[in-house]
Amino acid sequence: MVNEDNIIKVKSYKFALRIIKLYKFLSNEKNEYVLSKQILKCGTSIGANIEEAIGAVSKKDFLNKVYIAHKESRECCYWINLLRDSDYINKKSSDSLINDCNELIKLTGKIISSTNKNLKK
Repeated sequence: MVNEDNIIKVKSYKFALRIIKLYKFLSNEKNEYVLSKQILKCGTSIGANIEEAIGAVSKKDFLNKVYIAHKESRECCYWINLLRDSDYINKKSSDSLINDCNELIKLTGKIISSTNKNLKK
């Protein structure tokens, strides 16, 4: 498990685990391989980019990685909505995933905003 002190790290890791379970469900139960790969890539990329941000060599490098995590979070929402609207996942599942995804969007957005302010000082 990840260090519980860093909220974005914890939430992005837990989200990635949920996305891996979704990928397994889609590929094993629904025989869906194209959309499932897309959601797997962006859903696990969020946490990977947060990890890279934590190990960044500069504030600009940090900001760039968080921007990528933010964009990947938005992309995940797109794929989740598409999976729901194409009847691969039900509304209850999609709502739960979207809530988690929106939380990651808000967190990364706040980090981007505060980092930008610090860079301008």
